[in-house]
Amino acid sequence: MTGWLHEERLTAVHEVVRACGAKRVLDLGCGDGDLFVRLVIEPGLEELVGVDVCADSLARLRARLKAGSDPVPRIDLREASMAHPTPDLSGYDCAILIETIEHIDPDRLSQLEQALFCSMRPQTVVITTPNAEFNPLLGVPANRMRHADHRFEWGRARFQRWCQRAAGAAGYVVRVDDIAGCHPELGGASQMAVFRIFETQHATAA
Repeated sequence: MTGWLHEERLTAVHEVVRACGAKRVLDLGCGDGDLFVRLVIEPGLEELVGVDVCADSLARLRARLKAGSDPVPRIDLREASMAHPTPDLSGYDCAILIETIEHIDPDRLSQLEQALFCSMRPQTVVITTPNAEFNPLLGVPANRMRHADHRFEWGRARFQRWCQRAAGAAGYVVRVDDIAGCHPELGGASQMAVFRIFETQHATAA
């Protein structure tokens, strides 16, 4: 993935976090922390939790945080699986999963859905994942995926069906957008779903 496409993805997600007014944020699958290091200096955030199964990635993130500006929110980094959340991770304002779900075996996605939308149940959920339709523009052969660790890569219609079903089952509404480039036929390099709890939106509108 080229640098500017990654930058566009991070910017799109960061803007959603700002727009929803989140004060307590979960970065699930935070990795080396490309978004995390931006959020730590975001005014208005009070708590930022990063969760990842990779100890080496978390170590690199800690080094980046140590070398950067003083963080604004309270920070917590955890080596753990997002599919097995502890009770204290429930009720956050926003949860972010950037290019994460495609690393999960498809037969385990239902477990992630339960953990994310029912156990943690944040007010807003932001999920990005590669758009398989864009792969030819990145030089990815038809029988390959972008990364050896990807378990699947969905086109836009497949991702939207999954999002609509997951949202409906858990009492969320969802909007899906192309991000990181915008080809007139193939969409963006990634696709972003923004889920919001339906009851919250209804009460606000009323």
